[in-house]
Amino acid sequence: MNAAAYAGIALALLATTAYNVGMILEKRALGRMPTLDIRRVPRLVISLLTSRAWLGGFALMLTGLACQTIVLTFEPVSVVQPVLASGVVLVLVLSRLVLRERLRGGETWCVAAIAVAVVLLALSATGTAESHHADPGWMTAVIVPSIIIGLLVAAGSLRTRRPGAAVSGVWAGAGTGLLYGVAALAIKALSGVLVRHQTAMGLVAGVLSSPYLYVLGGCLAVAMLLFQAALQAGRASIVIPVSNVTGSTYFIIAGTWLFHEHLPASPGRLVLRLAGITLAALVVITLSRQVPEPVPAVGGTEVVGTAYDGQLAEAGR
Repeated sequence: MNAAAYAGIALALLATTAYNVGMILEKRALGRMPTLDIRRVPRLVISLLTSRAWLGGFALMLTGLACQTIVLTFEPVSVVQPVLASGVVLVLVLSRLVLRERLRGGETWCVAAIAVAVVLLALSATGTAESHHADPGWMTAVIVPSIIIGLLVAAGSLRTRRPGAAVSGVWAGAGTGLLYGVAALAIKALSGVLVRHQTAMGLVAGVLSSPYLYVLGGCLAVAMLLFQAALQAGRASIVIPVSNVTGSTYFIIAGTWLFHEHLPASPGRLVLRLAGITLAALVVITLSRQVPEPVPAVGGTEVVGTAYDGQLAEAGR
């Protein structure tokens, strides 16, 4: 392994550290805020933008995303993605030490399986892309239902909860992950603009006239707001990994078909991909059957989920 590869791995470690620490800081800041109501979007946005602690975590998360983008320009996904997947371990450690979250035995294994699924999907990558272009009709047929399903799943799991009540975070994480996956498809489609246009003016005009730019912006904005509400109501150790693995799996499945990429020719890589997709689906299904656990709050109060009647009540520690 040459020096450039080591530098890429180091930058990937920096990226995943900054991204996941930023998420934890956001979660801690959200614990000090009033309950975010997704039905009152202006108030939700104001609550986020007026919190210095949340803005600090958000800035650190964006730094991590920028580092991920840089390292992916000169290192293959098969090298970078396993390093990024190691961030799940960091989320578990920090959620326990900083946020006082606890996972039951089965949940711990499920979250560990999420990291394994992401690694398997990364190792199945061939490193080649056949096209940056997808048929607009098929893109619409895939993206529109995906957005609707993502919104219904994420918003539905949050809308019915009472103020201060806990949620498992699984379906909210899956719904936001689906929206982030659609955003990734839009980014992939926009990359075709870079290939087709050689001049700066042509590039700007091509980007601004592309519907994928507005799909990207809309999905990212909505997913981010729903994700913050889910992060406040659920446990970071569940919401973050589930959202990540859902988005990655969706992008690989939909992107491979829409952009005419071949399945791995190697039987070994094909097995890795199928195993990663199957494992990710099983984890989400398993976690969705769990009863919401207490969500510790910064002010010394936690929300308790009752296993017998499913009712949620707030109790002082």
